[in-house]
Amino acid sequence: MDLQIKDKIALITAASKGLGKAVALRLSQEGAKVIICSRNKESISKTEQEISQKTGGIVKSYFCDVTNEEQVAQMIDGIIKKFGKIDILVTNAGGPPSGGFGDFEIDDYRKAFELNLLSTINLCKKVIPTMKKDAWGRIVMITSISVKQPIDNLILSNTARTGVIGFMKTLSNAVAVDNITVNSICPGYTKTDRVENLAKNFAQKNNSTETSFYEKLESNIPMKRIGTTSEFAQTVAFLASEGAGYITGVSLKVDGGFSKGLF
Repeated sequence: MDLQIKDKIALITAASKGLGKAVALRLSQEGAKVIICSRNKESISKTEQEISQKTGGIVKSYFCDVTNEEQVAQMIDGIIKKFGKIDILVTNAGGPPSGGFGDFEIDDYRKAFELNLLSTINLCKKVIPTMKKDAWGRIVMITSISVKQPIDNLILSNTARTGVIGFMKTLSNAVAVDNITVNSICPGYTKTDRVENLAKNFAQKNNSTETSFYEKLESNIPMKRIGTTSEFAQTVAFLASEGAGYITGVSLKVDGGFSKGLF
């Protein structure tokens, strides 16, 4: 299937590893010109080289902390200067620390909002003007299945990421007339460094093993397995495609049936 995104300019944040990296690779395989960023300069440079070698496509990396407005502005200016526009924006950021209500203070919530919500808002404010000029754009916000079904011991993520959904839905209505779609994808448990860290924390706190963590997870997933980053990336690529032009304001679950709600 031709997704018709060849030569589109795609920015994927927090893309040195995990879901962001998988999305960048997939979009590059589809012929998009891919820009990736991360707070880890060495890691993002390595990822740039890796994706470029695998796909033969144009890949450009930036060192950028998405919670730093000045760094984001400099990155966006650099992209527009080099490529002229941004067609596809995939917002992504690492998750805040795990823990429950008694583990955090107000400042921890502020940091979580800056990381997951305010960074998304800022990126959209910077990128949407370039999309409006071409009357074409695709924005995909990576959130979490926790926005559909809050996850125990992830109170910061449950709170901050849900705000992204409210913003996404409101924004999607505001820019639909400009042929810009805005959607979010809610990944369930996927084999990433983040989940591996959760497994380690579980083992330490419960005097258990990482294997037990995965067994417990998979027992609650109808497919009896956690997802792959490749499966997730394929979904993002479709929402970024020409063919998904009439899909907007959607929060799509990619979770193997983990969430038990109707919506």
